[in-house]
Amino acid sequence: MRPGARVMAHASLGGTGLGADALRDALVGVLGPRGTLVVPAFTPENSKTSSAHLARIAGLTQAQVRAYRERMPAFDPELTPSQGMGALAESVRTAPGAARSEHPQTSFAAVGEGALELCSGHPLTSHLGEESPLGKMCGEGWEVLMINVGFSVCTAFHLAEYRIPKPLLRMYECVVKVNQSVLPGGRPGEPQGEGWTAYEDIALDDSDFAEIGRSFPEDRVHRGRVSGASAMLFSLPAAVDHALKWMTENRR
Repeated sequence: MRPGARVMAHASLGGTGLGADALRDALVGVLGPRGTLVVPAFTPENSKTSSAHLARIAGLTQAQVRAYRERMPAFDPELTPSQGMGALAESVRTAPGAARSEHPQTSFAAVGEGALELCSGHPLTSHLGEESPLGKMCGEGWEVLMINVGFSVCTAFHLAEYRIPKPLLRMYECVVKVNQSVLPGGRPGEPQGEGWTAYEDIALDDSDFAEIGRSFPEDRVHRGRVSGASAMLFSLPAAVDHALKWMTENRR
């Protein structure tokens, strides 16, 4: 990486001996005051259809499922942890001065120059599309750093799903903070509360990401080691362009 670079990082630190805060500080130190570090800070459990949520309600009766969902807290960009995204993601999310986008399922956390601007204005109906922080990063020529993980978790590939002809759509539901008046039975002037909201967006599918990554040109990837762990650094726009070509030719 170079000083002043803008990088989205993915990392799995288990078994590497790397500490999340130490790694975060090291990356920020390399990037310097003009650089920016971003991580996916997703919260897939805040959904009725995600595998994370379905695993939590497996074996419950219908009454227990209703009770569980009634207790689910609304997404709060300042407080909701990014469960399942790794220790580095949480370290960046909780870093002093960090910014986080407000999407209740696919938020991003950032530190460094322009972090707040990058994370602002993340529409509900654009998980990982052109109007999301990912779309902004692609347009600005960011890089992707992957430590101890492979292309199967390459978030950048999702942007290509928005660019293929006639992408499949689906409905999503999640718990958000809302004005009570917009909820069923709500009355004007009622205070902010929590409730389920439904919206339509791309049917995201990462099942073929490992295969897409295997065909990514090797000369576009800088490989190295971070404290003994394997690492890859590559252009985010190049990854999206490759994934779009692959999806257009191979997805049916």
